[in-house]
Amino acid sequence: QVELVEFGGGVVPTGGALRLSCVASGNIRDIELMGWHRQAPGKEREMVALVSNVGGTTYGNSVPGRFTASRDNAKNTIYLYINSLKPEDTAVYYCNAYLRTLDHNGFRYYWGQGTQVTVSS
Repeated sequence: QVELVEFGGGVVPTGGALRLSCVASGNIRDIELMGWHRQAPGKEREMVALVSNVGGTTYGNSVPGRFTASRDNAKNTIYLYINSLKPEDTAVYYCNAYLRTLDHNGFRYYWGQGTQVTVSS
């Protein structure tokens, strides 16, 4: 009953930029956290950014300053802007949300299916 869908992935040349979007929909009561994670080939999934419902943002330790996350609470949407893309940014980028639904009192995590970002050298 809750769906997270990512948009904006694709093949981008080195040095380029892109913006990923993720929209949460369904019987949502409120969303406390939304975040981006990525998994590169042969590596574990790592946190890229988390954005709270009041706009506080935390970035992963290995995430460079080229990444900027933001959120639109009214649209249940989180964005990730990446500039100066490098081949090592190639990964599947996943969105997640920590939220409550209308029919359940507790917060739970939900995940999107991921969107592939490939940076060509």
